Amino acid sequence: MNSIIQAEELSCFYGIVLGLNNVSFEVPAGITGLVGPNGAGKSTLIKLVTGQLAPSSGSLSVFGQRPRNNPDLLSRIGYCPEREQLPKDLRPVDWLRALASISGTHWKGTKAEAEKALERSRLDKVHWKKRIGTYSKGMKQRVKLAQAIMHDPDLVILDEPMNGLDPMGRSEFGEILKELNEHGKSILVSSHILHELEFLCSGFVMLNWGRVLAAGSQIDIRKTVVEWSDEISIRCSDPNGLASHLQGQGMLRGFLAEGDELTIWVNEPESFLAIWPKIFAGCEVEIYEMRNKNQALSSIFERMTR
Repeated sequence: MNSIIQAEELSCFYGIVLGLNNVSFEVPAGITGLVGPNGAGKSTLIKLVTGQLAPSSGSLSVFGQRPRNNPDLLSRIGYCPEREQLPKDLRPVDWLRALASISGTHWKGTKAEAEKALERSRLDKVHWKKRIGTYSKGMKQRVKLAQAIMHDPDLVILDEPMNGLDPMGRSEFGEILKELNEHGKSILVSSHILHELEFLCSGFVMLNWGRVLAAGSQIDIRKTVVEWSDEISIRCSDPNGLASHLQGQGMLRGFLAEGDELTIWVNEPESFLAIWPKIFAGCEVEIYEMRNKNQALSSIFERMTR
């Protein structure tokens, strides 16, 4: 798969303060998680990708071009910042129209674009006529996402978009991102909490103290650290129904259903985890969470940072 972001020996310094230190990685199309603790270099990397900063050394390309001072490239990127600086007294459609006008879009065409973006971000129309200052955290995050996708970008970058959201809000936000990806958008989403992204992202760039600890698919990252366990736990809406589905495909050596959790033992764990979306595709059971015993990416990342 072609890479949309490529970094080669990339460094960025703020005077004598280190932001990124000689990192090299590639980000393919799809949904990629940018993870690491506070101060790891996530925001620095996002500022480089969005052209807000220039590299101190090395190179960075997005869609094969350098982002700094490149309006044509930046028009293909949508950015949802971590900071929440929304106008309290404006309604969301008016704010989005104003942003579009500043970017050069004719005012007459901005209303339809703003409403379409709000629909894609799943902000209920009941709230469109209310002022943003009355919104909850989750509603404000949807407005921020709407401004990032209003111009139909190819790459959407979100900096800590799930901060402050409750579990249901995180789940709904993840579904929105999956839907955008299904419509051909690539997404780079940052978080300092890895488990928020583990079920959402196909690949990761893991940062700590300005260095890349690991980058690639979940399979690739796990391969570099540990072997797979054959025991997998799945939280779902119908554990017995899911077990029947998997048994019918000859995937299980055994299983145990307790409450909303199904523990399974598979013959070839690496193969199973590489194709699990296809395996679950024909099943009507809703999957909430899946983890390989002792192989959660959050556990691996914690060991790596030590």
